[in-house]
Amino acid sequence: MTADSKKALIVIDMQNGFIKAASPLCIRMAEATVPACSRVIREAHRQGLLVAYVTRLYREDGTDVELPRKALWEQGRPITRSAKGELSAAYPAEFECLPLDYHIVKPRFSAFFQTSLDLILRRNGIARLYLIGTTTPNCIRTTCYDAISLDYQVTLIEDCCSASTPEIQAANLADMRNIGAAIMSSAAFCAAGEAKEQA
Repeated sequence: MTADSKKALIVIDMQNGFIKAASPLCIRMAEATVPACSRVIREAHRQGLLVAYVTRLYREDGTDVELPRKALWEQGRPITRSAKGELSAAYPAEFECLPLDYHIVKPRFSAFFQTSLDLILRRNGIARLYLIGTTTPNCIRTTCYDAISLDYQVTLIEDCCSASTPEIQAANLADMRNIGAAIMSSAAFCAAGEAKEQA
């Protein structure tokens, strides 16, 4: 991360078990965001931003699965250490993971709930967060609200977030905009980085 960087990219739950159609926990619109997410991750690395992958990893017995997801999870038991292929906890192959990136496992929806994320961000002097991942009404939204409560500036990269339907996506983005989150596209994020470098 560069000395003057005060921004971080938070990549939330972009794991096979949430994005692949074979998984019972699949978010229908998530896989379509993989190319845009991949571009944003590479651009964040190019700009020297802190990048944190925040994910889930369930116990084999399911005792730590969120109650609203438990019945679906039991249909295939995805996102455990033993899950393979489209049910696994792995990131898409297109994603660039560098040695300095952070990898944080969260126990519930928010990336801040009972994790070290806030400590890591403050130790690195981070002021603005860019959020990408799935799912917009759950993990993205709770992370956004917690981040704003903790006095971070939040930007959601809209075509790098996903929900089960376009209507759910639009409604949640509107709610987060109304409480102070900025919304931008992946193209705008990448163009802003390029423009800053050329200035």
